[in-house]
Amino acid sequence: MQINSHMSVLIRDVAAHYGEREALIYQDFGGSEWKSYSWRQFADTVRKVSLALLGMDVGPQENIGIFSQNSVQYLFTDFGAWGVRATTIPFYATSSEQQIQFMVNDAKVRILFVGEQDQYDKAHRVFSFCPTLEHIVVFDPKVRISPHDPGTMYFDDFLKTGQSHEHADLLEQRYGEASMDEVANILYTSGTTGDSKGVILTFGQFHAAFEANGKCVPVTEKDRVMNFLPYTHIFERGWAILAITKGATMIVNTYPQQVQQSMRETHPTCMSSVPRFWEKVYMGVMEKIETSSAVQRKVFQHALAVGRKHNIDYLSQGKKPPLSLHLEYEMLNRTVFSLVRKELGLENANFFPTAGAAVSAHVEEFVHSIGIDMIVGYGLTESLATVSCDHRGEPYTVGSVGRPIDSIEIKISPEGEILLKGPTITRGYYNRDDINREAFTEDGFFRTGDAGYMKDGELFLKERIKDLFKTSNGKYIAPQMIESKLLVDKYIDQIAVIADQRKFVSALIIPEYKLLEDYAAKHNIYYKDREDLCRNRQIYDMMMERIETLQQQLAHYEQIKRFTLLPHHFSMDRGELTNTLKIKRRVLNENYKKEIEEMYLD
Repeated sequence: MQINSHMSVLIRDVAAHYGEREALIYQDFGGSEWKSYSWRQFADTVRKVSLALLGMDVGPQENIGIFSQNSVQYLFTDFGAWGVRATTIPFYATSSEQQIQFMVNDAKVRILFVGEQDQYDKAHRVFSFCPTLEHIVVFDPKVRISPHDPGTMYFDDFLKTGQSHEHADLLEQRYGEASMDEVANILYTSGTTGDSKGVILTFGQFHAAFEANGKCVPVTEKDRVMNFLPYTHIFERGWAILAITKGATMIVNTYPQQVQQSMRETHPTCMSSVPRFWEKVYMGVMEKIETSSAVQRKVFQHALAVGRKHNIDYLSQGKKPPLSLHLEYEMLNRTVFSLVRKELGLENANFFPTAGAAVSAHVEEFVHSIGIDMIVGYGLTESLATVSCDHRGEPYTVGSVGRPIDSIEIKISPEGEILLKGPTITRGYYNRDDINREAFTEDGFFRTGDAGYMKDGELFLKERIKDLFKTSNGKYIAPQMIESKLLVDKYIDQIAVIADQRKFVSALIIPEYKLLEDYAAKHNIYYKDREDLCRNRQIYDMMMERIETLQQQLAHYEQIKRFTLLPHHFSMDRGELTNTLKIKRRVLNENYKKEIEEMYLD
């Protein structure tokens, strides 16, 4: 059952149905104990937030900022703000002071909610540069507030102001006046090029997205949904609220680096993630297998082969496996794959939506083979997440991004660009009339900037059109496709392909330093420091051998001929990564100009 109310009253309506059932499982900031809220407590707290905001004279469609990692307070604030018909503007918890200042001023934010000490300190430092900013509300009660900061209060104190019923009638009035045409969110894209753009998302877009996704994504009230990606990310935001409309229990993971521990402790049935999460899982499992006995390796490799044949060759194509294969798979599923899933905390795995980047075929096949239903999809902030995804019960192809959801119309331009139209598509960018005209075709289709094609009802991606490289030999290179193939190697943590206007393909590689150091110790390779290790010829030759194995299926002109191992990670502080950890190629080309040029010396 789905309760797809207007988001201003969604929690109230879901709570009316589920009452004292568990709604939220969470940890306090910095805590280790798992606590919970019932649906009734969830709704009561959201109402207090709404009343407290009315006490601060928040008007309809006023912009409110939220600068925090995932937390229950974040959810309370989002839904409480929507209850008074305000617009929330989520900021990534890793945003810089410059980004915060820009977004607060661009959206004329008066009230900013922040998470922990780092977010508060940044907000406090930019306060005087933001003329509209009047109040900061801090989620974490352990944050040290500056003694010279009368405009800041703790969230617990803020909630106490919402205990009065002084504004109860006005709140009911706001509920009654809520419109699907009003703006629910302005999501500033992290942007791999240029300035951030505020994507306008209306309540109607969310409503249409929940209706369409609810038909093809099988989440139910029985599911325990891990919130792993930041709520600022439209994928997690849309997915989490969709799960709420179905009455699922939400597990709020505050610190992304702790997600695997959180999974083992809370046993989720579903979780949205980006491909990098599953690449890490794949590498972790394969690392354990490599260090196992010969007998154990042989058993696991056989089990993977059976799993692939059963789940990929047959089930993914809509075919019924032969009885003998099915019985063997079920036996291996109970004895081998169940142990892998238990180690991950996924004993009761239902399905796992995955999007945000290209999924390696190796990884997708592996995840399906061990009995985890990965639902691969594609979407953008501007489309309110899902454009297409695998539909349970329908055939899917490894390498596709699924079938379009209901209500989305997809058209491929003569240049190969994916164009979109439908009720989930944004009406434009906030305060950016200059680019809104360019964002749509004359007949009203949104330009995604992604190249792709349709085949047998499934959508396949090629590359970001702006990301396509052209070598000096006139060959077009798709860097993300090459990168996704190499990221499955356990020794590679980050990679950026270099090729534009170059005579061959090269790469900047961030290795997994710990594994590289272990390899050096095992092979008696002496090095003074990390820089020396990355320059070592034996290390280079070992890495090149592994790269050549992984890129055998690439065309000759697509293959990496040279690479440089870097002794430090790509960094958001140096402007090399977006808040969603996408690489900014223009910045990398500037920051590593010397290293890149050296790779092309004859």
